[in-house]
Amino acid sequence: MSRPLTIIIGILLSGFFAGADCSETPVKLKNSPALAVIGGGSWKAAQKGIDVRKISLERAQPAHTLDLKLFRFDTSLIVPRVIYSAQHDLKVADVKSLAQKTGALCAINANYYDPEGKPLAFLKTAAKTINPRVSAAALYSGIFGTKHHQPFIAHRNDFLPDQADEGIQSGPLLLLRGSVQAVAGAPSRPGRRALIGIDKEQRLFIAVTDTILGGLSWTELQELFTAPQWQLQAHDLLALDGGGSAQVYIKTAKHEELIPGTAEVPVAIGFFSK
Repeated sequence: MSRPLTIIIGILLSGFFAGADCSETPVKLKNSPALAVIGGGSWKAAQKGIDVRKISLERAQPAHTLDLKLFRFDTSLIVPRVIYSAQHDLKVADVKSLAQKTGALCAINANYYDPEGKPLAFLKTAAKTINPRVSAAALYSGIFGTKHHQPFIAHRNDFLPDQADEGIQSGPLLLLRGSVQAVAGAPSRPGRRALIGIDKEQRLFIAVTDTILGGLSWTELQELFTAPQWQLQAHDLLALDGGGSAQVYIKTAKHEELIPGTAEVPVAIGFFSK
């Protein structure tokens, strides 16, 4: 191989792996040996009551890296609310626009919707019940809701609409009370994901895969959020609408970040100072 070609390949490879934390020894997932954590990251304060973290991963086939971005909230200081774009004179919008319009510090896309922007399952805001139907579809197995501003995650079979002041139905439900849940109605191939969960300390968190290629499977997510070495301490974990809808925006005095999607959405979960 000629020296100029060697230099060019070296530059390309260094750019490909830029941003990955190579100081850690890669740790392969037990249920997916082709995927390894190459940087576990650590929680950093974005403001009082909000922490941010990045976990970097590398997949062998096809070869690429990806990041799992996480945001954690102390619910004594930060409260979640369901944002429905139509209640703010918008049909659909990106989460940055929804956050700015409502004053949310952070926002993530929420549940699934049809081509007209109508929610496909239960949706209730503080002002109104938009869709009262708790769907029996296999994919929509979980509920995220709040009661007296306290968040909860439940299986849809154990949920009644009156149990939530606000809520969305989504899925699949991946963890419930620390137990891995069987996934039906959705293939477990890697994909772009958005998630919401509650940890063992009753802190609320959200996560999104920040990648152009691939993403994570349901079983990979279940292992990442339960394996003790990553110290995520997940108690409950629910998938939100993924693919092009997956997106997060956050702006605090110390941290501003946009993980954009490729589609605007009609519903988001916003996080507000009490």
